[in-house]
Amino acid sequence: MRTYADLFAVREFRNLFLANCAGIAAHTTSALALGALTYASTGSALLTALSMFGAPLAGVLGSLTLLSAADSVPPRRALTLAALLVTAGAALQVVPGLPLWARFAIIFASAYVGSITAGARWALLTDIVPVEAYVLARATMNTSVGVMQIAGFGLAGVLLVWLSPYQVFLLALALRAVAAAVGWFGLAEHPARATERVTVTRTLRVNRQLWAHPGRRSLLLNLWVPNGLIVGCEALFVPYAGERAGFLLAAAALGMLVGDVVVGRFLTPARRERWVHPLRLLLAVPYLAFVLSPPLPVAVAVALVASVGYAAALPLQDRLITHSPAEARGQVLGLHHNGMMAGQAVCAALAGALADLLAPYQAVALVAGASLAVTLALTSGLRRTAPGPVPPPRADGGDADERTSPAATAP
Repeated sequence: MRTYADLFAVREFRNLFLANCAGIAAHTTSALALGALTYASTGSALLTALSMFGAPLAGVLGSLTLLSAADSVPPRRALTLAALLVTAGAALQVVPGLPLWARFAIIFASAYVGSITAGARWALLTDIVPVEAYVLARATMNTSVGVMQIAGFGLAGVLLVWLSPYQVFLLALALRAVAAAVGWFGLAEHPARATERVTVTRTLRVNRQLWAHPGRRSLLLNLWVPNGLIVGCEALFVPYAGERAGFLLAAAALGMLVGDVVVGRFLTPARRERWVHPLRLLLAVPYLAFVLSPPLPVAVAVALVASVGYAAALPLQDRLITHSPAEARGQVLGLHHNGMMAGQAVCAALAGALADLLAPYQAVALVAGASLAVTLALTSGLRRTAPGPVPPPRADGGDADERTSPAATAP
């Protein structure tokens, strides 16, 4: 399975892709609407950043409580239930005059629900397509994120000129409903990966086992921190460009789309690995130009070029699957997703706080410098998971040659 035609010939993949498209479009349109509403109401860069990027902090709670549902609940059931609950939250956002604190509570509750089942979506890809096609499938799913972010931010930016944020929330509600329907009717029911019940104790136990292995730990940190700091830069686009922030957000999404297409579709596995480190640096370095407070066209070009670097995550995600046990695949991918989203939220909040003290362009440059420093500091740890002949380790961190039966290491 090497081409997009091969992927989209699989009915379940098509429907998962469409459901993801609708969900991302709903998220981006409602996020920009809420950001505009928050900034108009408070004038705070910090609160605006939190409104647009802060909800995934709830993923930390999800990762520490019921994340084991990603392996213990059949994925179609888990994803559909989460989609219905998030749709209910979107319906509440449509209500005019709802207090800002209530809107924040809704997005945090929705993010908590989504964080519990996040790993189920990505693990489902390995059930739908062969494992060796995961990078192409994940890159294609990421493409849906990029395309829908471009469309969502661009459309929301245009609509906010003519419509109220509440009317834009109504569009997001319709998209959420479409995502829930496509997921339920378009996916087959796959069995759960694990037989144990969903409990906090089990979630914490498997988390400890997954974190214990230094290779996995290094991969997770590399996937969480540098990218999160760059999202902190993106969280300052509204304070930096005001009503024209949609152009910057769309450019960043386009850059991510280009990177995913090139790395996921056109590079061989060996070339992906050779490009890991240059792409990691590309993500941060262009944003240093913000120290000069560039005009909007230059800022758009910077966001476009830098966001190509997000594609470094694709080969790192492939390594994470290789170095993780199949029976905990949903949970490890959930940890990756939730940690990444929480890191983005924390960094967005820090960037917003910094922009309340400094000019937004100065804050962007400082956060980009921090991302570059962290990227360089974490580089050495990636050697533990560089491709080679060593088989993947056990979930508890033991060596591969100590493995017994799958049941012996099942969480």
